[in-house]
Amino acid sequence: MRTLRRLLAPVVALALIALATGLTGAQDLRGPIKIGVLYDLTGPFAAAGAVPGSIGTKIAIDMVNEKGGVLGKYRVQPIAGDSQSKPDVAINEAERLLSVEKVDILLGIYSSAIAVPLAEKVDKQKRVLWITIAISDAVFKGRDLKYAFRAQANGGQFGEISARFIADYAEERFKMKPQDVRGAIIYEDGPYGTGVAASGEAEMKKIGMKMVLKEGYSANSPDLASLVTKLKAARPDVLFHTGYNPDITLFLRQAKELGLRVKAIVGHGAGYGQYDKLREAFREDADHIFNVDPVASQLLDAKKYTSPDLGKIRDEFLGRYTKETGVDQIPPHASMGFNNTWILLTEVLPRAIQKHGGWSADAIQKAA
Repeated sequence: MRTLRRLLAPVVALALIALATGLTGAQDLRGPIKIGVLYDLTGPFAAAGAVPGSIGTKIAIDMVNEKGGVLGKYRVQPIAGDSQSKPDVAINEAERLLSVEKVDILLGIYSSAIAVPLAEKVDKQKRVLWITIAISDAVFKGRDLKYAFRAQANGGQFGEISARFIADYAEERFKMKPQDVRGAIIYEDGPYGTGVAASGEAEMKKIGMKMVLKEGYSANSPDLASLVTKLKAARPDVLFHTGYNPDITLFLRQAKELGLRVKAIVGHGAGYGQYDKLREAFREDADHIFNVDPVASQLLDAKKYTSPDLGKIRDEFLGRYTKETGVDQIPPHASMGFNNTWILLTEVLPRAIQKHGGWSADAIQKAA
């Protein structure tokens, strides 16, 4: 499994974009800071990356609390919710966390199918939603959200980067000009897959790469054999795939059984980011799979960190994750859960408290 490290370097630099501005007033600062942590702990999204993301978030909160909390004095009280891989359950859980548990911030969200409807509902209540993983452009595009934030690359960038990656390496790897490469795009037909597919198609057109098939499917489909048959007829050199799990595993298994052959598969996170599971299921075939994702922490070059403290933080996270899970090939979703929670707890919340009077929605909005 090879990750597009160099290509993703400019993407991860987008980690803190100010999404809105606002005014804030005084707040009771006795704490604790109550954070609702909402991930898919059960259902198909759990193993596709949501559970690793939740563990990353937990580790970040634990590390901050062990030093006294935010700014060393405001402890974080996490309250967990399980969205069960279902948008309607996620909305109900979010309402429970916001209205019953009275959390100050709602954090997490793995699936864009959940993030898209949830972001608008939370924003209308003037409450903060801090998204750690979901990437769909549709979460923010054209919606003027003031209290929803994402310290994360968006789906449009994923699709663009994957097409550009193939174009950049076509001659070296395939002995083909980019314009001669036959590409196919398949995707789960929710906001996540649709957005990545659209940007990938647009970039392929710019490059002049041949599109031989573009087709969506339901992530809940029990059988993708007909899709594999269409791909065999289309004969792509490269397959761009955006899906969750178990649909990714189902597709790869049926593709192998039915004899689909391509020069490379480029995935876009989710199940393609679960390196250990791919290797276990498909062995050497995994060597021909590439994945577009923020770089997993263990793959980062510590020599390029702007501060030696960042390397120590990274190593502490990796050690704790391996100790808790027994996994040393840590998936990107775990790093995303940790990194994007860490940004909130050590950058945004301290700024909100020191400069804007607390951790109210307006204070966080101005600090982000």
